[in-house]
Amino acid sequence: MLVIAGLGNPGRQYAGNRHNIGFMAVDAIHRRHSFSPWSKKFKAEISEGEIAGEKVLLIKPQTYMNLSGESVGEAMRFYKLQASDIVAIYDELDLSPAKARIKVGGGHGGHNGVKSLDAHCGKDYRRLRLGIGHPGNKDLVHNYVLGDFAKVDQTWLEPMLDALADNLDMLVRREDLQLMNKLALAVGGKEDEDKPKPAKPSGANAAGQQPAGQKSDGQKPAGKSHIHQARNSAQPKKLPTTGPMAEMLKKMFGKKED
Repeated sequence: MLVIAGLGNPGRQYAGNRHNIGFMAVDAIHRRHSFSPWSKKFKAEISEGEIAGEKVLLIKPQTYMNLSGESVGEAMRFYKLQASDIVAIYDELDLSPAKARIKVGGGHGGHNGVKSLDAHCGKDYRRLRLGIGHPGNKDLVHNYVLGDFAKVDQTWLEPMLDALADNLDMLVRREDLQLMNKLALAVGGKEDEDKPKPAKPSGANAAGQQPAGQKSDGQKPAGKSHIHQARNSAQPKKLPTTGPMAEMLKKMFGKKED
C-alpha cells in the first residue's frame, strides 16, 4: 500500500490558504480517480483506491498542521508500513510558485507539519514539495502561509494540481523524474527560456561577431593574426628602375647578350 498524505489545516477558514496546498493536491487526486468516499479514521479523513495495480490510501490529517505526524504515523502502524511507503505533499517556501520537487528524506526546513512527520514516521519518506514562494521577510511568513492564494496564482495552481492527478500512476510507480517533467510542462516549463540574454554589440553580425576592421563601442579594432602579418611582411618590395642601384642590379641579374 502507498499512503499519500496531504498536509494542511482543517476548517473552511483555512481551505484556500497557501499552507493547505497539500490538502488541495489530495482533493484533486480524489476527484480525478475512483476512490471511496471520504471517511474518518486515524484522526484524519481517508479514502482508498487502486492506482497502477497498487492500493493507495489518501489521508488528510485533521489534527492541524503541527500534529500531522500523529495521524499519518497511526495509519502507518495500523497497516504495518514503512516510511518508504509514504508520500507527503506540502507547501515549500523555498521554491518559487509553480515549481515542484520530490525527494526522499532530508530536513524539515522549519515546516512544522514535516517536523511532526519526522518524529512519528521517521525521515525516509518521499516528500513532494510544491512551491508557494517566500514573502521576502521572515516576519511575514506566518501571515503569508496562512493567507489565501491570490487570483493570479490560479494560472499555475490549477494546472499543476490537475497534472498531478492525471499522472498519479507515475507517483505510485515511483517514476519521480517523469512526474516532475509532467508538472513542469503543465505550468509552462519555460524557466531557461525566460532568462535574459546579453545584448549583441551594435553592428554585430548574426553570430554576434563584429565585422572585420569595424570598431565596437569602446573597443579597439581587432589586430591581425601573426600569420597575416608575416605574409604581409614577406611580400617583396618594389625594385628601383632608375639610378645607380638600378644599373648595378641590371648588370647582376640582367640577361646576357649572345
